[in-house]
Amino acid sequence: MDTPLPSALPDARTCERARLSRDARFDGLFFTAVTSTRIYCRPVCPAPSPKPTNVRYYASAAAAEADGFRPCLRCRPELAPGNGDWQRGGHVVARALTLIEHGALETGSVDELAARVELGARQLRRLFVEHVGVPPLSVHTTRRLLFAKQLLTETAMPVTEVALAAGFGSLRRFNAAFAQANRLAPRELRRQPRAPLGAPLVLRLGYRPPYDFAALLAFLRGRALPGVEAVDDSGYARVFGDPAQPSWLRLSAWPQGEHALKLELHGVAPAQLLGVVTRLRRMFDLDASPQAIAAVFKRDAVLGPLAKKHPGQRLPGGWDGFEIAVRAILGQQVSVAAARTLASRVVQRFGTPLADAPLPGLERIFPTPAQLAEADLGTLGITGARIATIRAVAQALLDGRIDFRPEQPLETFVERWVALPGIGAWTAHYMAMRALSHPDAFPAADLILRRAAAPGADELSTRALEQRAEAWRPWRAYAVMHLWRSVGEAAVAAGAKR
Repeated sequence: MDTPLPSALPDARTCERARLSRDARFDGLFFTAVTSTRIYCRPVCPAPSPKPTNVRYYASAAAAEADGFRPCLRCRPELAPGNGDWQRGGHVVARALTLIEHGALETGSVDELAARVELGARQLRRLFVEHVGVPPLSVHTTRRLLFAKQLLTETAMPVTEVALAAGFGSLRRFNAAFAQANRLAPRELRRQPRAPLGAPLVLRLGYRPPYDFAALLAFLRGRALPGVEAVDDSGYARVFGDPAQPSWLRLSAWPQGEHALKLELHGVAPAQLLGVVTRLRRMFDLDASPQAIAAVFKRDAVLGPLAKKHPGQRLPGGWDGFEIAVRAILGQQVSVAAARTLASRVVQRFGTPLADAPLPGLERIFPTPAQLAEADLGTLGITGARIATIRAVAQALLDGRIDFRPEQPLETFVERWVALPGIGAWTAHYMAMRALSHPDAFPAADLILRRAAAPGADELSTRALEQRAEAWRPWRAYAVMHLWRSVGEAAVAAGAKR
């Protein structure tokens, strides 16, 4: 059964207050269109406020553009964080929006998109117009054109490569679509001088504050795999792609103090750029709405104070689903450090070595399911049961019996994974948290969670914790992060007193 879709647009009074105060917490949750200029803006736009009688509010950039408004060149709507609430949950529109975000309409049709969410195309279009304001294809087109606008503004990529990165096979079609949406030709947005040969591509990835980047880095740093990724106090780096021509990325805080991260990319083909950016936005939870999460937690005796203490807590995702699955299996009933040691051994033994490391310390690609399906893991200190599980998971992925499709409901994902030998509910929910970034995943059997949710008392049973966590829906995964973090901070404080 479909879950309710969050309200598409805040009420008019809230929009008006946010617009007048330029409240960054609402950035991307709605857009302001001005009838006198035919321009639409983010609520944080620094331009002088227009007359209220000239203002219209839209839930999405696509809806504003469909009504004939063009994006502002000053506040740049392409930098606004997405409305992650729309893409979370079991509602068919949320699932379809997730698929569009992952490129379903780049090679497929609306009919195929509708079939993937088990609807007819006409019914899906009707639901999109009702909830989003425009049909699916308009959402897809606006997404591509706004990404092209960012590339034209922030990089020195040739226009032909920008067109390819935005999913246009024809430069003429791209020029026509861009001019219609922006009332100017693509070349008129060129601001950057030609980049030095070999220089990385630099892009801005916006988020909605507050955002605790340091805490997210700390979580990833404790689990980073040497050779594949590197995490320090200022950022995250990784090597990926074809071992013959590897790509690398680094993500750090934007230096000017904006609500954005700085993405440096090297060796990524133009046609893959939008997919990489989408993956990183999910991995670093850049489209979350902290206010919505805090509103659910604030009345809870345990979570309320934790959410108030750490309002920028985000859900750390993972780069690759199979990589997360292997880590989760190795982490069953052992410490984080022990799981990392075992995973590092797998990488060193079976990861593909690179002839030339693109960055210091990044010299291997994580092994694929095909590489581990028959791998001899017995010399790495891994138990026989977990070796069998890793092989079974690798083969099931190759056979298509399981997958990491982003649109699948949480219950479906868990049900399919626990049918495999060695995969229990804890492992399946942990993978849903990290690989799918599902906000309601909840490994209720986790001993630390059962203790943290009952401070000063005996640990809760798994069933009791599940019952209590019903009040935390649809953000139970964020509750997990808050509770795990509270236990870690308590351990550090206790160590400092000794």
